[in-house]
Amino acid sequence: MRILHLALALAAVPAMAALVVAGGRSLKGGESVVAVDRIDLADTLAVQDSDAPSGEPATSAILAPAAPQPPVVHSRAIDPDVVAPPDLPAEVLERVEPRAPLSDLALAGPPKPPKSKMPDGGDGTKLFQPIATAAGLIKAKDYSIAVSGIEIVKESETCSDEGKPWDCGVRARTAFRAFLRGRTLVCAVPPQGGQAAIAAKCWVGNKDVGEWLAENGWARAAQGGPYVEAGEKARAAKKGIFGAAPNLGGLPALPAATGPAPAAPSSILPAEDSAVTPPADRPAPAQ
Repeated sequence: MRILHLALALAAVPAMAALVVAGGRSLKGGESVVAVDRIDLADTLAVQDSDAPSGEPATSAILAPAAPQPPVVHSRAIDPDVVAPPDLPAEVLERVEPRAPLSDLALAGPPKPPKSKMPDGGDGTKLFQPIATAAGLIKAKDYSIAVSGIEIVKESETCSDEGKPWDCGVRARTAFRAFLRGRTLVCAVPPQGGQAAIAAKCWVGNKDVGEWLAENGWARAAQGGPYVEAGEKARAAKKGIFGAAPNLGGLPALPAATGPAPAAPSSILPAEDSAVTPPADRPAPAQ
């Protein structure tokens, strides 16, 4: 066996020499210089024989496979099926109070509409992007507000101008929308809205919304309300719904019909037995 090991070692010497020569050729012509020491195989085997235990060849450590390592044993057994703590008697468990929150942000609820002071000194709620559904009726977010102190002019209401009816309800709503223009309202409403309309006083900037409707004649002042005087002045001046119908004479008249409307074609494709007529502004296709 020792002779076999020696023969293998001697056979490896030419292979190592060939590798060294190939490496030297690849480095030839460069600036780097590689120095290779001569290895005496006899001295190497002698040193390995002196270090190896008695009775074992020097190459046994190279050829013998490494011994498998024993598996790591945990300090305690782990049962993967157990996902709950063990049952304990009720007298052993003790309920403690929850700790205080780290900050007030943990106690924050849903955002509420911002509060604001009204020009008359009362507390109000800001309502953004209001929409006028009628003269005196406003929808904003979850709120439906009927301006207090006035009688709402419904969209379907009509007024009379010297015996001729005109759609004063639609005209009043249009004028009210032009006044609001989506500006922020401040109304005396509760923090939470609802489905039912809430009678409230509202302001746009420093202007009372109900007073504006009454003094411009786009709503009737409620009896005993704060806008009775403004409503009487608007009625006397024939403003808004108390005045004449809007003059539409400046608008162009609709063209009069000269005959019956043409019937719509059943299909845009020509019939199978009819010839295709090219458009007047395009030449006929070449035959």
